[in-house]
Amino acid sequence: MARRIVARKSPIHGNGVFAVAPIKKGERVIEYKGRRCTHEEIDQARGGDIESGHTFLFTLNDDYVIDAALEGNDARWINHSCAPNCEAVTDEAEGEDRRKDRIFIEAIRDIAPGEELTYNYGITLSERHTPRLKNIWACRCGAPECTGTMLQPKRKS
Repeated sequence: MARRIVARKSPIHGNGVFAVAPIKKGERVIEYKGRRCTHEEIDQARGGDIESGHTFLFTLNDDYVIDAALEGNDARWINHSCAPNCEAVTDEAEGEDRRKDRIFIEAIRDIAPGEELTYNYGITLSERHTPRLKNIWACRCGAPECTGTMLQPKRKS
């Protein structure tokens, strides 16, 4: 099967993933792969990652996180956008073992060759969204509706 995507330098940020063939709305483009770690293991190993503005961590479920810095694939290079052309979809495995759940990146509209794949990271932090944190997690997607940050708005309780 011919490759439909390729990772290369991105105008948004660092590396990115680009379509090299047409991708249809609803198609699963790539699985987000990496080592399964518990939330506690990640917190102990990294002491939280909120100061970096960069992460290969993807919350899989209430028990596990996928760490694409370890055993990851090209999906880790897909950038955030406030006007994405993809979304992350969780595929829950049969049975009780939540480590077997999987994350797929799926097209939410048709994507033309040459277009960069993006999705909304949905980053939520319990900390107050100070101007400094918003700057650390700055969005560079360039979309007209860009919020300027990858941080999701706090929900009013």
